Amino acid sequence: MLDLLFTNPFAFIVIFGGIILAIGIHEAAHCYTADYLGDPTPQALGRKTLNPLAHLDFWGTVVLLITGRFGWGKPAPFDPYNLKNPGRDSKLIALAGPISNLIIAICLSALLRILNISNLSILGILGHLIALNINLALFNLLPIPPLDGSKILLRNYRLLTNNYLLILAILPIFGGHSIASIIISPISQFLLRFLL
Repeated sequence: MLDLLFTNPFAFIVIFGGIILAIGIHEAAHCYTADYLGDPTPQALGRKTLNPLAHLDFWGTVVLLITGRFGWGKPAPFDPYNLKNPGRDSKLIALAGPISNLIIAICLSALLRILNISNLSILGILGHLIALNINLALFNLLPIPPLDGSKILLRNYRLLTNNYLLILAILPIFGGHSIASIIISPISQFLLRFLL
């Protein structure tokens, strides 16, 4: 991803802006869902906003810039004790972020088809943004704390709070590939066949 800064600065700016928006919308989706389900915590902490700067995590953004495939934002704050059905509602809040990225990918794909774009540079940028949103959704669905998938699939995700599994999942220890990319890539490629 960083190589684009030197080879195609315009593409880098657009894709980096798309990354910031994708992360911001992902985290905002968590916050808006928590608020909708009865928890005022995101609103009280200034996180019920579409301003992506409120949701960016420095290291998550750096990882996304370096890998060009996945990263993370600041975890969306919510208090399960404010929810009517804490078990179900916590899962819905967790699911909202990845769903928002899938919606962005589908909208960009529709835009690509409707506008019938022939400019290869713009096609490449839109294709990269579609892939990025698919990968962001899939990465966050991995059942590894603190990712969203752990809150959706694991019953006692709060007991698993160390980040060693996450670090192990993103380190490129298998021939230059990470466990996360080995799991995500086939699913991503399958979905991208329909979207590109």
